[in-house]
Amino acid sequence: MINDHVSDMITRIRNGQRAGHRSVLVTLSKLNKSVLEVLKKEGLIEGFEAFTPEQGPEGIRVGLKYYSSGRPVISRATRVSRPGCRKFSTTERLPRVHSGLGIAVISTSKGVMADHEARKLRVGGEVIALFG
Repeated sequence: MINDHVSDMITRIRNGQRAGHRSVLVTLSKLNKSVLEVLKKEGLIEGFEAFTPEQGPEGIRVGLKYYSSGRPVISRATRVSRPGCRKFSTTERLPRVHSGLGIAVISTSKGVMADHEARKLRVGGEVIALFG
């Protein structure tokens, strides 16, 4: 049984990239889909597709992205806010990953978004994860 689906997803992506896999399977949840939508929009993953129970076990297949040299696009992936210790941040205190080259995924009152979008909309929220 998985208690933290987002941490599990981040770990599977990290391990899949270290092993050189083209895709990985992660558990299906609304928050996982929202985080993956942000990663796809930012160009850190190829894409993702959800499986329905009729097609087999429920889950999401995530297409991993690599540079032409074979190096993974996501060099750093860490979970910030955990179920036992939530981390919230105001607009001014949102983290900058790799001096703005990476992204922080933020859950706000206006949805899950990247840190630069949250700054533009002037909303803070829960810092879910950092990707660089």
